[in-house]
Amino acid sequence: MDGTFRKYLGRLTGGMAALAAVAVVVTAAPASADTADEVPVGTKLAARTHPAVQLTSLTYSGEVVVPTSQVKQGPFQQLVDEATQAVISGKIPSDERSIAKFLFQRMAADVDRYLEPVTPERTAKAQVGGMCTGWWVTPDGYMVTGAHCVEMSDDELSQTFAQQALQKFNKQDAKEIINGLQGIEADKELLELAQQVYVTFNTNHLQIRGLQKSLSVLQSLPGGGVDKTAKEVPAELVSVGESYPGKDFALLKVNGQQNLPTVPLGDDADVQTGNTLYISGFPGLVTNTPWFSVESKLDPALTEGPYNAKRTTQEGVPYIQTQAPSYHGNSGGPVFSRAGKVVGMLIAGTVSENGEASENESFVLPVSVIKEKLNEKNIRPSASMTTTKYNEALDDFFLRHYKDALPKFREVQALFPAHPYVAKYITDSQQAISSGKDETPQPMWVWLAIGAGALVVVGGGLLLLLVLRRRGKASASPQGQAPTPSYGGGPFPGPNGASYPAQVGGGYAQQPVNGQVLPQGWQPQSLPPAGGDAQRPGGYEPPRPGGYDPQRPGEGAEPRRPDGATQYVRPAPSPYAQQPARSQPSQAAPAQAPAGGDAPQVADLEREIAELRRQLQHRQPDA
Repeated sequence: MDGTFRKYLGRLTGGMAALAAVAVVVTAAPASADTADEVPVGTKLAARTHPAVQLTSLTYSGEVVVPTSQVKQGPFQQLVDEATQAVISGKIPSDERSIAKFLFQRMAADVDRYLEPVTPERTAKAQVGGMCTGWWVTPDGYMVTGAHCVEMSDDELSQTFAQQALQKFNKQDAKEIINGLQGIEADKELLELAQQVYVTFNTNHLQIRGLQKSLSVLQSLPGGGVDKTAKEVPAELVSVGESYPGKDFALLKVNGQQNLPTVPLGDDADVQTGNTLYISGFPGLVTNTPWFSVESKLDPALTEGPYNAKRTTQEGVPYIQTQAPSYHGNSGGPVFSRAGKVVGMLIAGTVSENGEASENESFVLPVSVIKEKLNEKNIRPSASMTTTKYNEALDDFFLRHYKDALPKFREVQALFPAHPYVAKYITDSQQAISSGKDETPQPMWVWLAIGAGALVVVGGGLLLLLVLRRRGKASASPQGQAPTPSYGGGPFPGPNGASYPAQVGGGYAQQPVNGQVLPQGWQPQSLPPAGGDAQRPGGYEPPRPGGYDPQRPGEGAEPRRPDGATQYVRPAPSPYAQQPARSQPSQAAPAQAPAGGDAPQVADLEREIAELRRQLQHRQPDA
């Protein structure tokens, strides 16, 4: 194999390697399509879970009835005597204001000893309640929340009504008793002491008639999103446990629902001390304040903090202590692991002496208890098609694949028109596409087609390389066979002393055999006679039936083999019968060389290939 041919093969193999590299890069392109910045865990988690987290409402309404109060003369006179002795002994000052304070303090400590209920009764319409957090566990409307979010004990109910419905009566009664103390000016401190007496008395004797209880979930109207169109949808109480420190769990059912967004349940083992926990819910400091819009009140908040410890109440109920902040209204909200699965439900938090929330102390009911309660009602949590498609769309959105995300968000909107967030994501995706921010990769089938095409090119190139290598091997003489006659010692001479390879491409190696070129792999059956046939068109005549004809001129000469031996053989039919053979200089028969004797001049490698193809196209079929 000469240097030019080696150079040609080197270029070819280099090209094949480059094509192979292109094929690998092309087929691997989708894997490197994610060039988006890393999105925080909390951002993704909030986007996935907030649609399933809803604001719940518990409302009690009825008629509040309280009697009129009357001082018991005997006990009250004894109290006046005690005040007199306290003044004489110097325990209290002798002014009337100090004496009045002493009387009110003693009455508030044991109000029923000094006051008794009498007619007429006083009534007032009242409505009390509170808001908590709940979350969908099935697409058809089952919701989980806390037990204390769906009912109040009798004591809690009386206290709540007393605080919210009796304020007017308490102030009225306090003013009347102070006015009965002649000569005493009612300052703020004295008025507060008197009110405390009647807060206790009215609460103790309060009656609620016509009590009605309602549970509801705040949902948006179709297409409304999280805005002022939200309305209260009635919910049915299916199951309720014991309030904290018991198994504080409740199950609600909202009828007529389908394709609701849901959240998945995890396991207790998904988190341990040191892991980050995420709480979703509606803090009362937002829902109860008048300074925020209705829209913002309906959007849940996400807080996070470490898992501090596992606790157990005296009743044997497990709870998780966490530093994730929570507030009134967060009760019943789901608590998530980093993976986005529910690992518990926010139930309680420590409060200060004045009733304010104490930061860094929240208590979570583990998900194992939630599963236990769901199993008791044969409820199987499941993901809706809305959730599945929404999560797929979010994955594309956070990768900036807005063109892929947009049709999925629209499908979510069709599945659940009241979805609180999908409309905004549709708008954001459209704006991102219009702004040229889309980074959606080509569809996989395009990459596969390009990769397949590249592999075909590589495969074709490798096949061509294999053929060329076989040609290179065929150009050498097989072991044990006489070598092919040499013509000029190697390459054909070219213009100005240049040379061309004796073997060229095009699928065949040209080996001059008695002035003709044979395809690679073909071996001549015999050489034509040294004289006569070379002058005929076609180079020589096909053998005649019956063997050798001694009368033909020139056929008595024996062709000389390269090693000098001679043999009588009949000539083989020319595969190029209609093409005049090119005469080449021959060491075996120099007299047959055509006049002029110059070697054929070949312009370049491409002309040799074209000539070979032309000869193949015009050759006659073998005889």
